[in-house]
Amino acid sequence: MYLYKYTYVMSKIKPSHDPRAFMEELAGLWPLAKGSLVQVRKPCIRPQCEACRSGRKHRAWLFSFTQDGKRRCRYVPLELVPTLRKALDNGRQLERRLVELGAELLQRYRQERL
Repeated sequence: MYLYKYTYVMSKIKPSHDPRAFMEELAGLWPLAKGSLVQVRKPCIRPQCEACRSGRKHRAWLFSFTQDGKRRCRYVPLELVPTLRKALDNGRQLERRLVELGAELLQRYRQERL
C-alpha cells in the first residue's frame, strides 16, 4: 500500500524544469564520460631503450572506469587526452545536476504533501 501511495503522489508532482530544456542542457555537455584519467610511466619492449634503462620510462595515459562492477583501464592515445578530459568534466557536471534534480524532486514532494 505504501509503495502505491508513494507512486501516486510522485506521479502528481510536476517537474520544475521542462524535460526538453534538460535535454538541451544535456546536449551541451557532450561528450560525456565517467572515470578517471592518469598519466603513468611504463617501460617499452625494446631491450636497449635508453629511457627505460635510465629509469625514465615512457609516458602513457590511462583511462580508468568501472564496468560490470570491475575496475578497467584502457590506454588513451595522446591526441584523445583533451577530448577525454572534457568528457570527464562534463560527466562530473551531469552528476552534480542529477543530484540537484533529485533534491529538488524530494523538496517538491514534501511541499505537495503539506
